[in-house]
Amino acid sequence: MNPHVARLYQLAQQPSRRVVGLMSGTSLDGLDVALCCVHGHGTSTKLELEQFTTVPYSDTVRHRIRQVFAQPQVSLEYLTLLHPWIGQLHADMVLDCLRAWQVPPEAVDLLASHGQTVFHAPHHQHQQPDFAGRSATLQLGDGDQLAVRTGIITVSDFRQKHVAAGGEGAPLATYGDYLLLSSSTEARVLLNLGGIANFTFLPRLGDASLLPFSTDAGPGNTLLDATVRQRLPELAYDEGGKLAAAGKVHAGLLAHLLNASFFTAPVPKTTGPELFSAAYVRQAQERTQTQHLPLEDLLATLTEVSAAGVALALEQTCGKQPALAIYASGGGVHNAALLAALQRRLPACTFATTSSLGVPPDAKEAILFALLANETVAGTPLAVPLAGIPAVLCGKISLPA
Repeated sequence: MNPHVARLYQLAQQPSRRVVGLMSGTSLDGLDVALCCVHGHGTSTKLELEQFTTVPYSDTVRHRIRQVFAQPQVSLEYLTLLHPWIGQLHADMVLDCLRAWQVPPEAVDLLASHGQTVFHAPHHQHQQPDFAGRSATLQLGDGDQLAVRTGIITVSDFRQKHVAAGGEGAPLATYGDYLLLSSSTEARVLLNLGGIANFTFLPRLGDASLLPFSTDAGPGNTLLDATVRQRLPELAYDEGGKLAAAGKVHAGLLAHLLNASFFTAPVPKTTGPELFSAAYVRQAQERTQTQHLPLEDLLATLTEVSAAGVALALEQTCGKQPALAIYASGGGVHNAALLAALQRRLPACTFATTSSLGVPPDAKEAILFALLANETVAGTPLAVPLAGIPAVLCGKISLPA
């Protein structure tokens, strides 16, 4: 028997597995690396976070990824070369982290790599008649490169099974949120304020009248970050939302931006920077003659778009003025202007970060992919119905050389 297959068989039967979860989001801040010990599987899962860090990307890395990121046309040769290059880059970052943590690679059971999303094409968005009704999504960072370079069995391409089973490839948080963060005492909303804002709604355990589900809600940080980079190239983002807080919302521009059909599409739904792009903002400014709006006012308006998207999606889910316990994670939790806008639009909701649930908000997505890899190897498809979410085990397994 292949020794790596024998190792997989052994891992599946162990009471716990040590998993490194990796996440690289659309903000291109860097690679989130979470070293986790995952006990059990399914609804009995318990997870301990041993170490976490974000390895920042250099300007060179960001530039290379942006050459293909959400672009309608790219060099096929460049894309082909970038796929293994990102895999090798992430592998080296993992090895550096393990050295810093004094953890040998052979002490890690699994590596869970989300990869770098460069294009997301849900069926309702791409409008390609030859592929009507078909969704697709593309993440770079070859899992074989990670497995061979680190010597660790790697689980990657999580979104592809979701698409194959009839989903849209995103968001995937429902699986991990349900297993790790469900509560018998309250209904919860796990809100991720990443490049794209999405949330998981978790009814109180035992409430059979509602189903858990995830949906994208609209732009989180992607438009804010892109606007800052365009106007102030020396900055990567609006730190703390200070620039937005100094501006005023332009009502006309806001109304036009919120006129996008995505905001009224039924939930669950998914989207990406392919829709919420610089062109989306530019066209809205041209139609409202706000091309010369001060940066602070533009950021204040875009912040309101992000908050409105979340509020609208929650209202679609739970009715007007929902009273929910919201636990936020992702880079947006550091943006005071965005959090203030959310609280204004959702006054009956209570807000906290996932740290109050024992999950550091910056580490949450990397943790969830570690959990998905654990399910791929040791679990079974969830028997609990999840609204709009196929009951599948996601991830492809790459064996070391």
